[in-house]
Amino acid sequence: MRLRILVLAALAPLGACSTISEAVKGPELAPVGYPASLAPMTQPTVSVREPPPQAASANSLWRVGARAFFNDQRASRVGDILTVNIDIDDSAKTTNATSSSRTAGLTAGVPHFFGLESTLGKILPSAFDPATAVETNSSTSNAGAGQVNRSEKITLTIAAIVSAVLPNGNLVIQGTQEVRTNGELRQLTVAGIVRPEDISAANTVRHTQIAEARISYGGRGDISRVQKTPAGQSLLEKFSPF
Repeated sequence: MRLRILVLAALAPLGACSTISEAVKGPELAPVGYPASLAPMTQPTVSVREPPPQAASANSLWRVGARAFFNDQRASRVGDILTVNIDIDDSAKTTNATSSSRTAGLTAGVPHFFGLESTLGKILPSAFDPATAVETNSSTSNAGAGQVNRSEKITLTIAAIVSAVLPNGNLVIQGTQEVRTNGELRQLTVAGIVRPEDISAANTVRHTQIAEARISYGGRGDISRVQKTPAGQSLLEKFSPF
């Protein structure tokens, strides 16, 4: 436990330096690389290793393993690239209203209590009446109303890489795209599982055909930092009991 605290304390200045550098210089683009760690999957995969292309035989321009004009050019192997068309146009509206009320009353008396009712009158105040010893009244009411109105529209296109092939032939795809404009970085991320038959002849697939789809569209930079709720205010609103 002590070692973990020391490691976190040592890394804290590095994180602070990164934040300060980003505030001064702006967000940096991530290095280009294979997106295997974009959305880690634990599903078993099969080997899709193929023999490397061989040299062309004598008197022929053809070599084994090369892509042909008449072969299926759609993504099917690890490392292949396909295009994902994202066209989200959703809207939702929910309205709820509740109302409840209750009124209760209770009157109880003890005109006879083992002959001690007269003795109770001496102990209790003079206004004590055994016939109406206890009387209660209560009234409660509650009214609530809520409404949700959401509308989302996103139209984007991104290239993704086949990162794994499942035993049933489905493809695990992952892709990310970053665009920096001045001091603002826009990042688009997509990941999921697609069926080979859902990939069109143009090597494209729609976001509605991606199972376990994980689509993220956001960014960071000067504008995003100003629009974000301060950390102290966010914690206060989250844990405030009032």
